[in-house]
Amino acid sequence: MSPDQEANRVSVVIATLNSARYLDECLGALRDQDYPRDLVEIVIADGGSTDDTLEIAARHGAERIVENRLRTGEAGKAAGVKVAGGDILVFVDSDNIVIGRDWLARMLAPFHDPEVIATEVARWDYRRDDHYINRWHALTGVADPLTLYVGNYCRESLVTGAWTGFPYRAERRDGWEKVTLDPDAVPVLGANGFAIRRRAFDEVPVGDYLFDLDHVYDLVQRGHHVFGRVDASVHHYFCDSLDAFRRKTRRRGDDFLYYSSQGKRSYPWAKRQRRAIPAFIASTVSVVPVFLDSLRGYRRRPDAAWAFHVAACWITLVVYAFSAIRGTLRPRELDRRDWRQ
Repeated sequence: MSPDQEANRVSVVIATLNSARYLDECLGALRDQDYPRDLVEIVIADGGSTDDTLEIAARHGAERIVENRLRTGEAGKAAGVKVAGGDILVFVDSDNIVIGRDWLARMLAPFHDPEVIATEVARWDYRRDDHYINRWHALTGVADPLTLYVGNYCRESLVTGAWTGFPYRAERRDGWEKVTLDPDAVPVLGANGFAIRRRAFDEVPVGDYLFDLDHVYDLVQRGHHVFGRVDASVHHYFCDSLDAFRRKTRRRGDDFLYYSSQGKRSYPWAKRQRRAIPAFIASTVSVVPVFLDSLRGYRRRPDAAWAFHVAACWITLVVYAFSAIRGTLRPRELDRRDWRQ
């Protein structure tokens, strides 16, 4: 590790709410990093967990545990940012497992370049023995199949053979790519394995909520176009049931429409969805195009999990349709009272 890397003080910000199921593995992987322990603080922003979340955090020596009274993940990230003391802030979710003891060093290496404002992992970690929805998630590179039609996905996808459908310029470096984004076409960067300079929050401050893709979009509009796309991965325990997939899809839809109605969102989804939504609807309803997408992915990496792709598109279409109706009649965020990972 170079002296410059050793000089970086790092805050890992994790929002939790009844996260005991995966938090022990998450924190264990972070504490196992080949990086000076005294330069890394773990910041837990908890939304009122009633399980063993706080005990697990304490057992792993979390340096800061703060209350997240607003309960949502976005509110937790904002609360964590406000107390974090690192020069670099790293965002992982409680169901994320960083891969490799050198993960943190890899994520920080691009910051030697003063133009780089933030870094993101290149891909999701794929495990053959994982739940089929988690495998689908890792193979497609998306949590929301609509983003394949919008083009703003940001992880390697075996559906398209690319990491995003948006234009960008890239220069290859040792272990990472220096990516320059188009201000009119910003992928949904900012979560599940994302590192960013602390000063980014001085230039674009956060209030009660940190909507990660909105924050990145706002930074790019201010001239911070350069990001590091790191040859690293994160395992995401995304979903292990159809109901969990439906619930997470509903959360995205309901929350986005609710906070948009309050003027709190800035990412220009509407601009990008004018053509994408009709294409997604037509492809899903007719089935054939999404089936061909899954077949294309299967040829690149054979796995029975590709069969879920058609169902994922249908569930997303139906859930978003009902969210749109609710968002028009009475926008509201999804109730978190019984939320568990």
